[in-house]
Amino acid sequence: MKVKTVGEVFECKMCGNVVQVVKAGGGELVCCGKPMQPVKAK
Repeated sequence: MKVKTVGEVFECKMCGNVVQVVKAGGGELVCCGKPMQPVKAK
């Protein structure tokens, strides 16, 4: 999934890394060779 908005949070389902976007460049976040998944707000 491509990064669209500052503040979005993504998680790697393989290792558990979590990142928050501080500058949206429109690229795709990848960790452990797989695209990171957006974390749904609770």
